[in-house]
Amino acid sequence: MYLRHTTRKKDGKTHVYWQLVRSVRYGRKVSQQTVAQLGELDAQGRARAQALARSITGEADDDSQRRLFESDDSNDAVPVKLGKVRLERSRAFGAVWLGWVLWKALKLDELCGQLLPEGRESVGWADMVATLVIGRLCEPSSELYVAEQWYRTTALEDLLQIRSESIYDERLYRTLDRLLPHKQAIEQHLVKRYGELFDLDYELLLYDVTSTYFEGQCADPQIAQRGYSRDHRPDCVQVNIAMVVTREGMPLGYEIFPGNTVDVTTVEEIVSSMERRFGRARRVWVMDRGMVSAENIAWLNETGRHYVIGTPRSELKRWARQLAEPANWRRIREDVEVKICRGPEGNETFLLCRSAARLEKERAMHERFAKRIEAGLESLARRIDKSTRPLDAKVLERQIGRLLERNARAAARYVISIQDDEVNESGLKLKWQTHPEWDQWAPLSEGTYILRTNVQDWTDEELWRTYTQLTEAEAAFRIHKSDLAIRPIWHRKGERIKAHILVCFLGYALWKTLQQWQSRAGLGDSPRTILTELSRITAADVVLPLADNSGRTLRIRCVVRPDRSQAILLERLGLKLPERLRVPQTVEM
Repeated sequence: MYLRHTTRKKDGKTHVYWQLVRSVRYGRKVSQQTVAQLGELDAQGRARAQALARSITGEADDDSQRRLFESDDSNDAVPVKLGKVRLERSRAFGAVWLGWVLWKALKLDELCGQLLPEGRESVGWADMVATLVIGRLCEPSSELYVAEQWYRTTALEDLLQIRSESIYDERLYRTLDRLLPHKQAIEQHLVKRYGELFDLDYELLLYDVTSTYFEGQCADPQIAQRGYSRDHRPDCVQVNIAMVVTREGMPLGYEIFPGNTVDVTTVEEIVSSMERRFGRARRVWVMDRGMVSAENIAWLNETGRHYVIGTPRSELKRWARQLAEPANWRRIREDVEVKICRGPEGNETFLLCRSAARLEKERAMHERFAKRIEAGLESLARRIDKSTRPLDAKVLERQIGRLLERNARAAARYVISIQDDEVNESGLKLKWQTHPEWDQWAPLSEGTYILRTNVQDWTDEELWRTYTQLTEAEAAFRIHKSDLAIRPIWHRKGERIKAHILVCFLGYALWKTLQQWQSRAGLGDSPRTILTELSRITAADVVLPLADNSGRTLRIRCVVRPDRSQAILLERLGLKLPERLRVPQTVEM
């Protein structure tokens, strides 16, 4: 450490301000971080400061009393031993401070204070919820890790003024129990607060479903079930989560379903649930093709609800003639063209969409799978022909079935048969051929998909762009799984599983709020980049031994000054770091 000064002109006078500075190495680079602001010093003070710098760097040993830190309320001097000044308890500050700022910006501190009033507990439940959610945002991990490691390495202790000894795993588990009953009130609060902060439009809602799996054993079979795993973990039980977000991706609410629930069966419940909370209005629901069923479409139409929905690929053949006709296609983007088709009953519009990028991808995929199938069939045929003993046709059929299953996108192209053959010692012969119809249909359908809607006053481009916003819902689940680590779930009790998902939901609310701030500031759309950059900002205790030989010390908690890139980020976001943490300055024995 060493001392550094800056000069500033104010009211026609030149002022010199001193800082306690340390050098920090990042790879091959060394940068300087300000540990503490020492204030303005007179001529004598400057001489003493120079002596302090020499003592800290080892060039001298000066135990003289110095006026280092000035009180916020007075100009009284504090006599200390400069040669004994030290830095202690360096801990992560920037990211947790930003999480706390986001928490307060959404007024979740006020809401949780109302929903979870303080009782006889030494630490309020509202602060415990904040700990869980900010931890989920900054360094997603288990409640045990938060209690035993993460919390004590951060400055969240100073922000919440809760000592690490008061944060333990059982208390965090009980916090989950306290939080869950207030799920609906939290969702309603967030909708109101989003409107105040960002002036959002709730007339278009995006809806999607995902799954997340369990490690270990879940004691609640009503939730944990095996089903279609989007995480490619069919070996694990799972739970399904249906989430609703705005066109900007701001999370409004969610529902939990057993892991074996089929997506199409969730539509009526989630739509009705959201409308009970937020009103019905003339809202348009955007869903992917996994939600489509005749029953769902009929229910949405009969109840007067509006929708834009993807259509399963199996429906493409209904529109084969329109796909083949070159007329009436309109290019709405460089690589996308669309064609409007009216539904047979007149109350729906179907939009045929053809994407050049999607076409290239699907064509390459078909070719790759076809080559794999043919290579597998040729290998199997050679083995049959070379066999010196009779082979079981049923065994071979199962092998062919597995081959086609692994390459399902091109499986329908082939007609495969195992025939009796007296020439081969195996007694069998493998033959196959391609469907001419498949070869004709594939080039026509590749890169093509269909949307359907009962909204009658939108243009073809409005319909297409609206559906593409569904990526915001997909991104919500991706961020939950990657950046917020919603999976795997380790809890065994059903209610705590639900509370864990609620904490992740709140973490995502902070994430999207930061993303909105970034977007407005022109800083991209990656909150993790911001959090990582600010995580390098630390807080530390500057310990000053008193000069009265009493053995007492003065401890001042300070925030290291941000470097240039961090300062720019903070300025663009409209945020200002505190120079000192507002905690009592105590004299220790």
